[in-house]
Formats: sequence, structure tokens, C-alpha cells
Amino acid sequence: MQQQTTPDAYAYNAQQQQVQQQALQMPPALQYLASLDQILIKQQKEMIEILIGWETANKYIVLNNVGQQVFFAKEDSSTCDRQCLGAQRPFEMLVTDNTGQEVIHISRPYKCMCYGQCFSCAKCCLDKVTVEAPPGRMVGTVTQVYEGCSANYTIQDAQGNTVLLIRGPSYCACHCPGDDIPFALMTTDGNNEIGKVSRQWSNLLQEYFTDADNFGITFPMDLHVDIKATISVATGI
Repeated sequence: MQQQTTPDAYAYNAQQQQVQQQALQMPPALQYLASLDQILIKQQKEMIEILIGWETANKYIVLNNVGQQVFFAKEDSSTCDRQCLGAQRPFEMLVTDNTGQEVIHISRPYKCMCYGQCFSCAKCCLDKVTVEAPPGRMVGTVTQVYEGCSANYTIQDAQGNTVLLIRGPSYCACHCPGDDIPFALMTTDGNNEIGKVSRQWSNLLQEYFTDADNFGITFPMDLHVDIKATISVATGI
């Protein structure tokens, strides 16, 4: 007896074909990101920033698990904003592949800070970044969630649905030199850890005289590339 395909199966197959077609239309670098389960993000610092503290536009290189460069990211912001607003400044981030083609675009508006991070409970004080991949195609947002003194975020898709959570340590937590600072990537029910975003220790000079950051990110291999791209920008906030 021949098994009939149910309407739900037809809908699922159509959805899968649509996802595959979208992937084929993506730049090759994003198709490659779909095959990764781990990336390393290293911030590059200018000597002038190390010597006199002059805030320059942030630059990052994104590496795969064998140290090969996959992307290059550069902040687009005004000099005045960088010097006067510091970490609260608005910015655009252009992420390019190894050929110089922009494949991901990140936008973060200005945010205020009310008497320190623990008291910044108003919406205008919470971080939020919007991700387009490729530029012009919104794929998701990363939004800070106010939960006292804990660094927690939601990952949302293009439709505004929460798909993952990021659970970080308390802002008041103390970390010894050499310690990595872990952020757990959780399912929406908060019960299962499926990956991790870790701020990694670099060296004494960089840690104490600059605000340069290195991050390691792990996520499931079969996670949708749109969500991978969105998680990757969580390190920028």
C-alpha cells in the first residue's frame, strides 16, 4: 500500500526547499558560516588607543576553529560619539568577507545608562542591535533583558519571535586575571544549554590598558545561518 503524503509533510517540504533556495542566494561567506559550529572573534586595537586612550573605531577579525579568517568587521561611527559617549554610543558595523563584500550589517542605537548598569531598567537604557544578512535583509535582533544585575539577552528572529536566550554572569561578579567570562546560550525555556559565548582572557597589557575584547562562540552545527549571524553580533554589545 502506497503511503500518502500528508498536508503537513507537504508544508514542511516546501518550507525546507524555501530555506535551501534562500541559502543558495546568500553570499558564499554566509553559506560557509552555515557549516560552522565555532568561531573566534578578535578585536584589533590601534596603537594610539593603547598609548593615550583615544577611542578609535572598533575592528574585529572573525576566525574559524583552525584560525582562518572568515570575516572582517569595522565600526562606522563619529569621532565625537566615540570620545563623548564611549560604550553607550550608536554605531553601524560593516562585516565583510575576504573579498571585501559586505555580508552582514549591524545597527545599534544610542543607549543611556542610569546610575550604573544595575539600575538601567528603562527600555531606553537597554542594549539592542539589529542584524541584516546580507545587507537589506533583516534576520534578527539581540535585545538586553532587565533582570536585576545579570547580563541577560534574547535572540529574536526577523518576525520578532524569541528563539534563544543568552544568560550571563552578574555585573557585580568578580573575575580573577586569566578567567574567561562565560555567557550560556539557552533554549527559550531556559532549561537546556546548547552553546556558549565566552569573553576570553588575552594578556595583562591588553586587559588593563585597553578595552579590547576576544570572544569564542559555539553553537549547534544545524542552527539556522540567520540565527548564527545574529548570535555572532551579541559580542558587540
